[in-house]
Amino acid sequence: MYFFLLNLSILDIGSTSVIVPKSMANSILNTRLISYSGCVTQVFLVLFFIAADLSILTIMAYDRYIAICKPLHYATVMNRRACLQMAAAAWSTALLYSALHTGNTFRLPFCHSNIVNQFFCEIPQLLRISCSEVFTSEIQILIFGACLSAGCIVFIFVSYIQIFSTVLRIPSEQGWHKAISTCLPHRTVVFLLGSTGIIAYMKPTSGSPLALDLMVSVLYSLIPPMMNPVIYSMRNKDIKAALWKLVRLKWLF
Repeated sequence: MYFFLLNLSILDIGSTSVIVPKSMANSILNTRLISYSGCVTQVFLVLFFIAADLSILTIMAYDRYIAICKPLHYATVMNRRACLQMAAAAWSTALLYSALHTGNTFRLPFCHSNIVNQFFCEIPQLLRISCSEVFTSEIQILIFGACLSAGCIVFIFVSYIQIFSTVLRIPSEQGWHKAISTCLPHRTVVFLLGSTGIIAYMKPTSGSPLALDLMVSVLYSLIPPMMNPVIYSMRNKDIKAALWKLVRLKWLF
């Protein structure tokens, strides 16, 4: 579990590092410029980190399934070699998906404008300034991304059905609570990433107000990476105690 949490932490650092520093630099320097190559790189890395994030979360669901449903086989199934292979497969799949997605977007000619109405290079906003017929590209992107995401979400959903069916058969109440608390952070992270991603990419790319586009982009690109460490840290008793102490101190003042 901690090996995959390490991968998730690296991905969270990477996804925020792609967007936030450039946005902060533009804000400080009072400019809105980004080069064409910089835009391509930003799109590629954002897609890569988000896809890898979802892949790692899918593997973590399988890890929890083996730990709870087949605890005696856990050390054999989830050995070091298997974990490394699964992590490598997640990163490789995300790399391929990102390369195809980015190539499909930037093969389009851009002639309507050079202004992207967003705080980073985002594919729906780039499609708006394309001078070719973008409907086919939008459908292809939507179907491809939806199939991959749906496959991961279905796998996670089936894993949790198996987990809950096993947990309900645990006679000890303490064991039941321990199993549920082990899965709670993962379920929360998956829900946060899935819900914000669905809101971002299922809304129409045309006709939506600029403020709504900005808010939705912040939701799916910055909120999940920022909240993941908080969600997983809340299982640590020392961190919870320090947090409650801070809250009581603030309330006192």
